[in-house]
Amino acid sequence: MSRIHTMVLCVVCVSMSGLRLSAQTPVSNALRLSTANFSRNLVEAAEEMPAEKYGFKPTPAQMSFADVVVHLAEGNDMMCGWISGTTAPAAPKVTATDAKDKLVARLRQSFDYCTSAFAKMGDTGLADSIPFFGRKMARADEMFAIAIDWADHYSQQAIYLRLNGLLPPTAKRKQG
Repeated sequence: MSRIHTMVLCVVCVSMSGLRLSAQTPVSNALRLSTANFSRNLVEAAEEMPAEKYGFKPTPAQMSFADVVVHLAEGNDMMCGWISGTTAPAAPKVTATDAKDKLVARLRQSFDYCTSAFAKMGDTGLADSIPFFGRKMARADEMFAIAIDWADHYSQQAIYLRLNGLLPPTAKRKQG
């Protein structure tokens, strides 16, 4: 067998072994993909909203845009920790009255933590009972819950942006 054929065979074998490993952790892989996508969308939406509009809320009963960013950062630290069985690194406390750049940095930091916490996670223990806001939930259920929460808050951010005459990141990418 020639050297080129041997190299091609090695590349194919390595690629196939990677596929097999990937197929062994489909739930965790889906969560990692969701984390990457929602991290991008939620952080870009936070960057898109002008600083002077961070106090915007469509009705008095709703959270302000800044409140949503703070909620996401704090929720990421808790939920990604519960899901991965790790503890979030110490982070500065933020409030909705903090400057936009501080809030965006904190949101980005929380997603960096989620990404690293989920990086080596597998699909073992999906039925394990883990904390969930004062009660217990299966790890797999909470993996879905966090992705649903991110989708909910991205749609909320997108509406807030549109109500202020701005396009959300996913709409911008479709135009480009």
